[in-house]
Amino acid sequence: MDLDKGHTRLIIRTAEKHGLLRTQLAYVLATAWHETAHTMKPVREAYWLSESWRKKNLRYYPWYGRGFVQLTWKFNYEKASRELGRDFLSDPDAVMEPEASAEILVVGSKDGWFTGKKLSDYITLSKSDYRNARRIINGMDKAADIAKLAKEYEADLKAIGYGEKKAAGAQKPVPAPTHQNNTETAPRANSGGILARLIEAILDIIARARK
Repeated sequence: MDLDKGHTRLIIRTAEKHGLLRTQLAYVLATAWHETAHTMKPVREAYWLSESWRKKNLRYYPWYGRGFVQLTWKFNYEKASRELGRDFLSDPDAVMEPEASAEILVVGSKDGWFTGKKLSDYITLSKSDYRNARRIINGMDKAADIAKLAKEYEADLKAIGYGEKKAAGAQKPVPAPTHQNNTETAPRANSGGILARLIEAILDIIARARK
């Protein structure tokens, strides 16, 4: 997968900010790839048709699918507005802003805005159920295809080092142990006594030799 395509890098930065695991981000990117028709850019529902067509044919207009995750329905726009502190309800086109759309995709998937299912229900440090993770967004629609994409993204994210544990900081240097001299050293006074006795013995030998 191309990690430089569209706004992929923006999504990666947003995911990192919110603490997503590598596998969770892999699934989020796979979702965006599918929902944006492989562009990795915010798109409108039925983007190939006119706004007048959407107004006439979409019963949930003007809160139709927008962004990286195709945010749809008034209650979802209300949820995003409340959680992110933006008025998407009266200005639904604001969801098309890349930064806002990335926040909706990442935080919404992490916290379970869309269906009540969230990333940690399917993807944790001990499991990566990419197929059933589709329930976070939209039932099991295209679940197998998106799961395959997630595996590819996971490999690419690993290659760039996303999610690797960083050292908490340089370890404090361990003080060098104080080595005690285990060799017994005679007290200075005793050393002096031995030397004196040695000199005395030498002088005694010399004196005897002179006799």
